[in-house]
Amino acid sequence: MSKRSKRYNEAAKLVEEDKQYSIADAAGIIKSFPAPKFDPTVTLSFKLGVDPRKSDQMVRGSVALPHGTGKNVRVVVFASGDAAKAAEAAGAEEVGMEDLIKKVQGGFTDFDAAIATPDAMLEVRKIARVLGPRGLMPNPKTGTVTDDTATAVNAVKAGRIDYKLDKNGNISAVVGKGSFTAEKLVENAQALIDSLSKSKPASAKGNFIQNITMAASMCPGIALESSIYTTK
Repeated sequence: MSKRSKRYNEAAKLVEEDKQYSIADAAGIIKSFPAPKFDPTVTLSFKLGVDPRKSDQMVRGSVALPHGTGKNVRVVVFASGDAAKAAEAAGAEEVGMEDLIKKVQGGFTDFDAAIATPDAMLEVRKIARVLGPRGLMPNPKTGTVTDDTATAVNAVKAGRIDYKLDKNGNISAVVGKGSFTAEKLVENAQALIDSLSKSKPASAKGNFIQNITMAASMCPGIALESSIYTTK
């Protein structure tokens, strides 16, 4: 086991073991952690009561965070014609079709989100093995397969995030940066929790969300109160 840093150990002293915190208290603790030399990313990690092996219990969705992610989101758009022009005007970093697909096939994955028009998806599926494992495959359910490329680019850059169940039944998503105020972290976190709560598959039984942990980069996680997410 690797040795914990001095900063991690100092932060750990502020978190009571086996205690669950309100979102506000957790955000406040994160703000009180010893400051690193970088702006840490703050995430929420969820353990869900679903079976990821069953297709009818897959969970995925998207949510617009009220205060964004604090990150400059790099977007590529697979489109041609007017849709391509609209994406460029909206600020997409890369726009194209065959040329962009070849670039991705050649190893280009230096972007945070991918958008495609419906008619481009036949070609985009050729690079599904590259985009899929990285969570970058455009999907109608998350608003990233659309003819309205400008709106989609603006939404992603403004702070809309996508989330998807992993093979272990977990979801992890960004809710901001350590430089955010505690209030902004709370509001972003609540928006994500509310969105995820509404995505419970009909076939899932019992408590959908089993636990939630809030954490900042290279710092200990903080367990959130079960009353926040327990199914009533």
